[in-house]
Amino acid sequence: MRVLVACEFSGVVRDAFINRGHDAISCDLMPTIVTGPHYEGDVMDIIDEPWDLMIAHPPCTYLAQSGVRWLRKANGTIDLKRWEAMEKAAEFFLTLYNSDIPRICIENPIMHGFAKDAIKIKPTQCIQPYEYGNGERKATYLWLRNLPCLVPTDIVEGRFPSTHKMGSGANRSRARSITYAGIAAAMADQWGGGGG
Repeated sequence: MRVLVACEFSGVVRDAFINRGHDAISCDLMPTIVTGPHYEGDVMDIIDEPWDLMIAHPPCTYLAQSGVRWLRKANGTIDLKRWEAMEKAAEFFLTLYNSDIPRICIENPIMHGFAKDAIKIKPTQCIQPYEYGNGERKATYLWLRNLPCLVPTDIVEGRFPSTHKMGSGANRSRARSITYAGIAAAMADQWGGGGG
């Protein structure tokens, strides 16, 4: 099976599929941090290739509930640049979701109301890392097309927030965007159809 993992620099999901015999490639504007098949550039350059499955992690900066407060300036007026960035992020999300790939998963955190209004598609499922062997909380929503919901594989204790061990700074958002290995393994096992 040919698998495109869009907006992934970590290689975690890509490698989970490769380890199960699939032809998988990650794609991101940044280089991959783990050696493996990776397209460094715009996913739109390769999205029309004959993929069987796409798992996409579009940037959530302007869509996530945690960023809604930045849509307004301190004086209460709308930050037009931020609002425009939110609309572009929603458009990109929908472009990925509506692409001509038979099976699609789009992953993003909890969205704020304005993003939900712009996307107009409800998520299919909410998953947590602690359901897949990692003792952390980080509600992650999946928008699935022609895929079944993921089934928890290893529910564990120790449910502390995923930000618990992370300091502030530029690398925080990058670190938070990396998919947990247990979730990637579940995707490959449950959506991989038994190997390449």
